[in-house]
Amino acid sequence: MRLTLTPSDESLSFMHRTVILLASTALAVSCSAYAQSPADDAARSSFNDRQGADKTPADGSVEATPLNEEHINVNAHLDDVRSSLQPSTGATVYNFSRRDIEKIPGGDNAPLNSILLQAPGVAQDSYGQLHIRGDHNEVQFRLDGVQLPEGLNVFGQALMTRFAHSMSLTTGALPSEYGFLQAGVIDITTKNGSSDAGGDASIYGGARDYFLPSLQYGGHHGKWDYFATADFVHDRVGIENPTPSFNALHDLSNQYHFLGHLRYTADENTRISFTAGVSNAEYQLPNNPGQQRQFANPVFLNSGLSQNVYGSIDSASLNEQQKQITDFAILSLQKDIGDFSLQSSVMTRYSSLRYSPDALGDLVYNGLSQRAARSVFSTGSQSDVTWHANSQHTVRFGYQVYIERNISKTDSTAYAQTGLDEDGNPAFDGTTVNVHDGNGRTGWMYGLYAQDEWRPVKNLTINYGLRFDGIDEYTHSKQVSPRINIVWQPWRGGTFHAGYSRYFTPPPFEVVSDMQIGKFANTSNAPPSTQNTMVKAERDHYFDMGFAQQILPGWHASFDAYVKLAKNMIDEGQFGAPIILSAFNYRRGQVNGYEFATDYEHGPFSVYGNFAWSRAIGKDITTAQWNFDPDDLAYIKQHWVHLDHDQRWTASAGGSYTAFYKTGHPTRLSASMVYGSGLRADSDIPNGRSIPIYATFNLSLVQSFRDLFQVPFLKRTQLRLDVINLFDKTYMLRDGSGIGVGAPQYGLRRTILTGISQRF
Repeated sequence: MRLTLTPSDESLSFMHRTVILLASTALAVSCSAYAQSPADDAARSSFNDRQGADKTPADGSVEATPLNEEHINVNAHLDDVRSSLQPSTGATVYNFSRRDIEKIPGGDNAPLNSILLQAPGVAQDSYGQLHIRGDHNEVQFRLDGVQLPEGLNVFGQALMTRFAHSMSLTTGALPSEYGFLQAGVIDITTKNGSSDAGGDASIYGGARDYFLPSLQYGGHHGKWDYFATADFVHDRVGIENPTPSFNALHDLSNQYHFLGHLRYTADENTRISFTAGVSNAEYQLPNNPGQQRQFANPVFLNSGLSQNVYGSIDSASLNEQQKQITDFAILSLQKDIGDFSLQSSVMTRYSSLRYSPDALGDLVYNGLSQRAARSVFSTGSQSDVTWHANSQHTVRFGYQVYIERNISKTDSTAYAQTGLDEDGNPAFDGTTVNVHDGNGRTGWMYGLYAQDEWRPVKNLTINYGLRFDGIDEYTHSKQVSPRINIVWQPWRGGTFHAGYSRYFTPPPFEVVSDMQIGKFANTSNAPPSTQNTMVKAERDHYFDMGFAQQILPGWHASFDAYVKLAKNMIDEGQFGAPIILSAFNYRRGQVNGYEFATDYEHGPFSVYGNFAWSRAIGKDITTAQWNFDPDDLAYIKQHWVHLDHDQRWTASAGGSYTAFYKTGHPTRLSASMVYGSGLRADSDIPNGRSIPIYATFNLSLVQSFRDLFQVPFLKRTQLRLDVINLFDKTYMLRDGSGIGVGAPQYGLRRTILTGISQRF
């Protein structure tokens, strides 16, 4: 992985092809700090070398013919044009090339979050969630530069690593073309028939019934190129184990994923592309043995229902399940006309989540058995235009608009309250009531931007612009946001950058709760508070500055610091048995931190390391108050508290060595480490302590063979062995306490996986 500070549009013209290749790392995710310059001939050479390698039959690609080379060069040119539409001038960019991805334990089989954890400032959480620079889930996903509307994915990711030819993570003070979700922008360059020609079939699996077959194929004919990939995942580690045991109880998952990509390149300046994907996942929710055997109310112990079910309901044998579906499609037109270049797209995304309870068990343990279904259907359009006005000014402008329909339904069974006991607490006799709640809302959000990348003198770039965002969904608000970034290259290989961005973040439409809480009055699901102010948009002042330096050939380092001052800071939490997150606001919020990254690469050897310090705090919860205990609300109103996802120290490191790398049978050994000082948990105050620190190590061994079977249409054969959590570290991600934390979760114990893949 490479860290890149983008100084100018000229360097961007080839950044898409070159930024990663000088820092091939362990697990191929090295965190380097290197400022590109337009005169970086070494990077250009690396790109040319890779292009030649990617086309060799030994790598399983198509044969290099004049026709194929012309097709590849035309698409490379259009990729460069698309990259220049969305520069990251002054922001911090971590790039992951195809080679980087392949070196991670599991390679394409690895979940997407395991790649991103190698970047500084990325903390892991349960359900596959990531926290970038102290934010909860304000992560924006783009496919080939087109932003996807948000979905309802809670476990894992709908976007698989297998979809990506390469990807990048952009953080810091973002230029004005990036809106809505701004903690981090993950842009995935999808595989296609030009860069990923040929086929690949693989089988991967091992411990805990893990079984993952996959197939991909791509190619091109005339002006068309095409690519498709699909996989099926079956395992017993779908959701984090709520206990420290080696295997979880009731944790089976079945998932399938598909991505298709079709492009028509009319000429060297015009391209139409269509991308579609499907993710369908079914999960069993793991059980936690030894829990309290009935609804936590003393009077219930003597009820008739308690006598009937006592001894027949065991927390180790509950049967809770959840199903998640995501479908998406993007149609894009890209055009280069002299000094103007354009990409205009329409996109759609459907996402749904359904929770099925253990009808009796959930009632006995929680006082509520709830069947929940939620879905969101989004469609929108995005256009980005670049105008090369002259040698000093590059003007960019564009828009984004999304129309969304959100539907939520619940069917609940709860105990009816019969009165009060002697201490004034609610009393229940085992009588149940059924409550149906459902609502739907249609809304839209939009953003417009314009910016100028100005180079007044050599080695100095100033990127300034304005963005206007608005939202008309559960809340109605708008904002004009100025942004400015300054990048200065005082000497070769060194880059300073500083920036300020005003941010406007709409509340996540898909997880805003509009439940009619009055329906649950006088039941075992009566909320602790009836106050339910609607969630508001977040407004931030974001400051970022840093320095990157190439110390020696192959050795890079960087330092970055940031501060965010937030009004109506958005956070999310789980407040019930269904694992559906709900959003709420802190009236004030502060996030600040710093990051350091370095890497070294020489020939077949590479090593990297990074660490980050962060603090995220909030004060006064002002929306969705019914989810919280009144005593907690009163304390947080007067005191700053840590956010539940605040992790003070985060680090990663690793190394890679390839033996026989100049032969047709290279052997690659790589290792990685992830360290966390722990997310937050309750003490005598909300989020008053940290979970214990942890460090996990992963190991990967990959052996490749060229023409192993001596069959003309079979090419590279690859065998791999991956060990996750090499030393079988037992570590906790959550202990079940904290603001908006639903249950304990432990990290994956040692898992050994093997696989074979065959190119054809």
